[in-house]
Amino acid sequence: MPEEIVGRILRLPGYGAYQWLFEEAVSTLTLWIRQVASDPFYTCNGCGIGVRGIHSVRERRVRDLPWGTWRVWLVVEVHRVYCRRCGVCTERMEFLEGKHPYTRRFAGAVARDCEDAAVRRVAVKWDLSPQTVRRIDKRALQAWSRNRKRRPLRQMGVDELFWRKGQCLTVVSDLEAGEPIWAGPERKRETLDRFFTEYLPPRRRRFVRAVCVDMWEPFIQSLREHLPKAAIVFDRFHVMKHVNAAVDETRRQEFFRQKGPLRAVMRGKRWLLLTRWHNLSRDKKSQLQEALALNRRLFKAYYLKEEIERLWTYTYEAAALRFFVQWLLSLRWQRLPAFKKLARTLYDHLDGILAYCRHKVPFGVVEAINANLRAIIRRGRGYRDHEYLILKAQKSTAQARLARAA
Repeated sequence: MPEEIVGRILRLPGYGAYQWLFEEAVSTLTLWIRQVASDPFYTCNGCGIGVRGIHSVRERRVRDLPWGTWRVWLVVEVHRVYCRRCGVCTERMEFLEGKHPYTRRFAGAVARDCEDAAVRRVAVKWDLSPQTVRRIDKRALQAWSRNRKRRPLRQMGVDELFWRKGQCLTVVSDLEAGEPIWAGPERKRETLDRFFTEYLPPRRRRFVRAVCVDMWEPFIQSLREHLPKAAIVFDRFHVMKHVNAAVDETRRQEFFRQKGPLRAVMRGKRWLLLTRWHNLSRDKKSQLQEALALNRRLFKAYYLKEEIERLWTYTYEAAALRFFVQWLLSLRWQRLPAFKKLARTLYDHLDGILAYCRHKVPFGVVEAINANLRAIIRRGRGYRDHEYLILKAQKSTAQARLARAA
């Protein structure tokens, strides 16, 4: 095979093949390459200056992109050179990636395949181990993340995600960008403290205006310590989770209190009671009306649940506070112990609920980010490295944003 054709296919500027070997049985092509200049110079791997003094030479075998159905291996001459600044060190080759047994463009091709397929499928395609493919993809994502323009964090979201059996992950998100920025194991105050230590230094904390978080006290303590000037806004979905729990507890109490036909009417109505009225079909509304007409306490519980939704429609804190007080007064003499407990919980966290009037944080973004993470976990058949998981989510979110802009 002519050397000129090999050089044009190889596309490594300054390098040429001087020997090659075809192994037909395994469809493998091995190329021995070196610099083609008559008086070559070498780049110091430490300081980057050009030198010509050679200390020693050795051969290094690396894998390159395939040529059709042929697997290609390159045997490269690697020189240890004399540098006036660093002493004796190995030369730098731009087409190689550190000490890994493959070229930089080979790693880039593997990383591109990982954007659309699971790691195990990519490993089968390139005949690599899943661990090797995962390391290649993570290094590519880390390089992509380092080169991104870092924008100031103004609206922050903190939520938990169950990612492995019996294990929880604390996820911190940028609500303006709509992507996760950090994750740590367990749901503790120390986990969130570590986020501020590793990712958000004091000079960047002053830009944070609002934090969307659930009513988990360890998170609140950490946020008040590190972000004393930021407004804490409690997530609407977590607040409504407490409200729905009160409705469900009332339904359970009334079910066991009633007997005979009244209990039969209430049977199987749990999800009807937990669904908002405007989301029910006509048949479901009729079924729910039949059950509520026979039980006054259940009707009052459902009415209170529907009413509390209006709390997030106000713009002024005084008006929202007036509405909440009226909602509390409507609980008098209703004999709803679950809602009395709920009222105490909401009253203790009223500042974070009313803060939404001043800071309209997008509640749905936090849940969307968690749903995106769960989808990535399912597609990848699980993740053991939460840092790798966050990088994958950031890349997919950035690609979706570019696709929408196009």
